[in-house]
Amino acid sequence: MDMGQLGSILPLILLVVVFYFLLIRPQRKRQQEAVQMQNSLAPGARVMTTTGLFGTVVAVDNEDVILEIAPGIETRWVKAAIGRVVTPGDAPAADETSDDEAAPGEEGKKESEGTVDRNDDQDSSTKQS
Repeated sequence: MDMGQLGSILPLILLVVVFYFLLIRPQRKRQQEAVQMQNSLAPGARVMTTTGLFGTVVAVDNEDVILEIAPGIETRWVKAAIGRVVTPGDAPAADETSDDEAAPGEEGKKESEGTVDRNDDQDSSTKQS
């Protein structure tokens, strides 16, 4: 092989190395972490499935997990469908600010704005020209 042939193959080799370190290796690491998390599931753990369903692990079989999604309601899931373990500090974004925690002035404002919007919609549909 002379330098001309090596120079034409070198960019291809460099591209393969870059793809390995930027794409393949991190993906394998995430996949191994997910398998480790799924194998370490134990009853009582709060989990979120890959579809976004929250539940508590009731039992773990070979490849299955039984989740309690509501009191008395249990469903069977494949371990691979468990997306993450939810720690007590994790809270859904919707729970951060609720209507009960709104300031007294803001609550009245929200209601009056909703009323105005509804009245505007009703007036525009009942107007006669």
